[in-house]
Amino acid sequence: MAELITSGVELMLVGMGIVYAFLVMLIVAIHGMAALVARFFPERPVVTGRIASQVVDQKSIAAISAAVHQYRIKYK
Repeated sequence: MAELITSGVELMLVGMGIVYAFLVMLIVAIHGMAALVARFFPERPVVTGRIASQVVDQKSIAAISAAVHQYRIKYK
C-alpha cells in the first residue's frame, strides 16, 4: 500500500514539474515573440492633425439633436 502512495506522489510531482516547465517555456516564448514583433514591426506614432474649424450649418445641428432626442425617448 505504501508503494502505491509513493508511486502516486512521484507521478504527481513529475507531472507538476512537467506542467511548470511547459508554462515557463511558454512565458519565455511569449516574451521572445513580443520582443521580436516590437523590434521588426514598431508601432508608428499616431499623427493627430488639427481639423480646420468647419462651420456646421444649423440644419445639421437640428437633425442631429432631433435624432439624439428620439433615441433617448425610444431607449429610455
